[in-house]
Amino acid sequence: MARRSRPEPKNQLLFTQQHLANERTYLAWIRTGISIVGVGFLATSLHFTMGVIRNQFVDIFTIILGIFSCIFGLMIIFSATQNYKKKRQQIINETFYPSDIHITLISSMLAIMIIMVIIYFFMIM
Repeated sequence: MARRSRPEPKNQLLFTQQHLANERTYLAWIRTGISIVGVGFLATSLHFTMGVIRNQFVDIFTIILGIFSCIFGLMIIFSATQNYKKKRQQIINETFYPSDIHITLISSMLAIMIIMVIIYFFMIM
């Protein structure tokens, strides 16, 4: 079976701005993923170290919120890496395909996380 060869990069100096913008976007997604993981750790550790109402259901919900935010942060990092590679190849091939699934998935997960935080605040009131 013949190995698929990579397309020969054309004069990529013409596309330097696009490559740099792609890298900046990738790094912004990485920072976002790290921040979301940090929010999960913060919510969990604050809940268990501060004098919040101790209820087994609230404790379990807080742990679920922390785990969800860690999984969500990792998902953002993996998705951003995949999207970065895809966009890099599209720049080389001089094509463009919008990343609808990437944006929809992350927006949906962020909405779920915000709803979970709101529920948590109502539970500790």
